[in-house]
Amino acid sequence: MIDVKVPAIGDFANVPVIEVLVKPGDDVRVEDPLITLESDKATMEVPAPSAGKVAEILLKVGDKVSEGSLILKLEPNGHAANALASNAQEQRAGPAPASQGPRNAAPAPASPPHADTATLPVPTEFGGVLASPSVRRLARELDIDLAKIKGTGAKGRITKDDVKSALGGGPPPATAAGIPAIPQQDFSKFGPTTVQSLSRLKRLSGPHLHRAWLNIPHVTHTDEADITDLETYRRQLDAEAKPKGYRVTLLSFLLMACVGALRQHPEFNASLTPEGDALILKHYYNIGVAVDTPDGLVVPVIKDVNRKRILELSQELSAVSQRMREGKIAPTDIQGASFSISSLGGIGGTAFTPIVNAPEVAILGVVRATMRPVWTGETFVPRLMLPLCLSYDHRVIDGALAARFTRRLAELLGDVRHLVL
Repeated sequence: MIDVKVPAIGDFANVPVIEVLVKPGDDVRVEDPLITLESDKATMEVPAPSAGKVAEILLKVGDKVSEGSLILKLEPNGHAANALASNAQEQRAGPAPASQGPRNAAPAPASPPHADTATLPVPTEFGGVLASPSVRRLARELDIDLAKIKGTGAKGRITKDDVKSALGGGPPPATAAGIPAIPQQDFSKFGPTTVQSLSRLKRLSGPHLHRAWLNIPHVTHTDEADITDLETYRRQLDAEAKPKGYRVTLLSFLLMACVGALRQHPEFNASLTPEGDALILKHYYNIGVAVDTPDGLVVPVIKDVNRKRILELSQELSAVSQRMREGKIAPTDIQGASFSISSLGGIGGTAFTPIVNAPEVAILGVVRATMRPVWTGETFVPRLMLPLCLSYDHRVIDGALAARFTRRLAELLGDVRHLVL
């Protein structure tokens, strides 16, 4: 069993533990982070000294530690266990006879006094950057290097706005484009209040959404599709899929219909160049799909939608949604989208304005389909109508093109035969 201790951290003592990143039973690899420490000047993750299984955790969030404080007990596996056993055997056997080695050979270094104690690599010392713990936590979550940021606070201290500015490559959001900051208020003067922290996902997505809203001239065009016949077909496929462990939802048909419309109108499957004077047309169809999770919306990307059919897309959507809700998000799951869909159909609503997921130039929003009377020219008949809400970047797409795109989308959804052509 390995006793894992806090390594040398310079002159700091009684440093608080702000995160415990493992739990008993977890398998860890060499250099996997175990805990996070944070002083008033820096944060530091303490890595695992070797591979193994966490047997017991000996501290908790809020505890204060110093060099040599015991963190946890690690049950070694593989080569680490063999090395410990070999080391212990050498200690029991004692030193080899002098005649077996060269007469003038230097003596072998002494074995550590306790073979069951791990020595961690000495991490970078705290210090060098002026920032509060909350600012450091935000920078860590946004993967921002504080050493590369020039602080605008008192005595050069880095503020949250400085970190958000570094993420967006521009001025802090509070002053972006000359927009004044909202004055702070003490709401407790008017009645009882509590402070509820935003989820990690919302803290990560917030600056991105703000940046997109400020930089893109948004326009939303609405239309509707008659999906009466499509819904009948979808229900048949769904009944066959249920016993196999997945569902066939409207989203699979939306993905295929979007590919059809994007092919006819490639300006929607594009991005502006950094100079803003040309379009980068994308010849792949990776579509982001907003998934509702307990921590907020996540947008996994379904790759190569144009190469997949309804049942294959349904199975992939089911698997991806499950991974997102379990928090098993990999960076590759949310990268590379060329167009996005935000569906609120399972909740309700009549229309909304989705925010374009920059650097994309358009996003489709859908809400719940409703049954209503539609005039055929001779009589009113009940039809299931699906509202379509298309937000787009007006620098790239004008109103007429947006109307043509949504009309084509409605045509594809209105006759399921078009989706297999």
